Amino acid sequence: MLKKIAGVVVAVAPGASFAAGPDMTGLTAAVDFGTVTTAVLAIAGMLAVVYVAVKGASIGLGMLRSK
Repeated sequence: MLKKIAGVVVAVAPGASFAAGPDMTGLTAAVDFGTVTTAVLAIAGMLAVVYVAVKGASIGLGMLRSK
């Protein structure tokens, strides 16, 4: 029984290469993602600065309250 199942898997596996999809290099090569990446990183940097400022303020206020 196991040999039959293994034979079916081996027979199906070589034909599974059609799942890769069509070649879209013509469309994706024309798009420049450099500016989008820069914008996303800039927004992430600004959010990180805001998070650090809020966290620092909460730590500072926590130190003042404890005394």
